[in-house]
Amino acid sequence: MIARTEKEISALREGGRRLAKHLRILSEMVEPGITPKELEDNAQEMVAKDGDDLAFLGYKTGKNEEPYPSGLCVSVNDIIVHSPAALNHTAILNGDIVCLDFGIRHEGFFTDSAVTVIAGTKRDPEDVRLLKGTQEALAAGIARAMIGNTTGDIGYAVERVAKKYQFGFPRNLSGHGVGLRVHEEPHVPNFGAPGSGVKLEEGLVIAIEPMMTLGSGDLYVDKDGHSYRTKDGSRTAHCEHTIIVTKNGPEILTKE
Repeated sequence: MIARTEKEISALREGGRRLAKHLRILSEMVEPGITPKELEDNAQEMVAKDGDDLAFLGYKTGKNEEPYPSGLCVSVNDIIVHSPAALNHTAILNGDIVCLDFGIRHEGFFTDSAVTVIAGTKRDPEDVRLLKGTQEALAAGIARAMIGNTTGDIGYAVERVAKKYQFGFPRNLSGHGVGLRVHEEPHVPNFGAPGSGVKLEEGLVIAIEPMMTLGSGDLYVDKDGHSYRTKDGSRTAHCEHTIIVTKNGPEILTKE
């Protein structure tokens, strides 16, 4: 969406702040022994208490006619995105890489964000490097979200970081516009050429979301019909913020 009024921007800011708070609390709960279903239950409780709506629950895409069965995505290790937390009763283990991808609707406006954490005390250096590089890629992409730049400029910045760390990344998943709906135009790929794609204008609200792997980045859809797994079994990380393009540069909405 293009947010043009202070009322719209204020609602997006407040929704983003609430979402960031939820994700912080949920990420602090990620410890060995907890299940994604337990995280889902807590996520639903927090959003209901605030009087907001879950963005993902019941969502339909053209690729999958079945409504999405969860309000929270909890993707573990070789699953990069879209794993329904509500269906997963498997306990998280010490050293697991856990991505929490969450969205809410506040006063009619959607925000979307994701964080990746490592559960417990077991920390493989390669996993730590993967998280660091993915967070760096998100920061690089956000920095290019300026009036007059393009979605290709964002993708190029993200891709440069991926190549620096020699990470794989999927080319069939991307960031996106957000605001009036969970997913809107434009697509915001994690690769691209400077100056290509859609030009960014003041008020544009987009979700920038680098997804990185320690392997090739080639994926397949798991038997649940939602979860994207790496074909080579390599571990993954995913970080995301909803931002608005302003005359003073990018503003991160999904922060406390």
